Amino acid sequence: MEIRPKSFSQKLSTHTKMIFSWTKQYTILFILQYILLLYDASVNAVVILCQNQPVDVLILYITQDLCLMVSLTILLGSFFSTYIFRVGLIYLLYSRFRLAIMLCVIYIVLSITLHSWHMTYRWPSPQIHHWNKGFHIMYATHRIVAVIYYYFYKRATLSISDPRLYQTSSWEQNPLSVS
Repeated sequence: MEIRPKSFSQKLSTHTKMIFSWTKQYTILFILQYILLLYDASVNAVVILCQNQPVDVLILYITQDLCLMVSLTILLGSFFSTYIFRVGLIYLLYSRFRLAIMLCVIYIVLSITLHSWHMTYRWPSPQIHHWNKGFHIMYATHRIVAVIYYYFYKRATLSISDPRLYQTSSWEQNPLSVS
């Protein structure tokens, strides 16, 4: 019995089926990640309009912080489901997505700190603005890091969606032969 190599059209058909099933599988995950990013950006923009209602601001802040933690959990779950992670080449993922993970953690810490500080000042007297110099610096730093976080989180979600990370290939086998 002779084994024939697959033709180009058969290889293309197999590859197309694999990409289609992969795309279908992660579409909901992408939509959820972008909804969470949109919610975060919306809260950052709208919270200034709700300054006279401290309970509303508190609810927005709590849901924003929970959404940030869910976003980080989804991103880490995406990392853990890759073939590279399951094979044990965690350092390859870490080196590729280190900045995105660190920015996620930094942004969550900055958000919780800013929200706590803001609610501490605003809760007793919502009509009076207590924006001292330290709070201005924290607010500006939070907003700058937010823009950087949005960029790197979106970039990480698009990069982690690469089908090559979910299948065996020759590029991740090279570190095995070197070490």
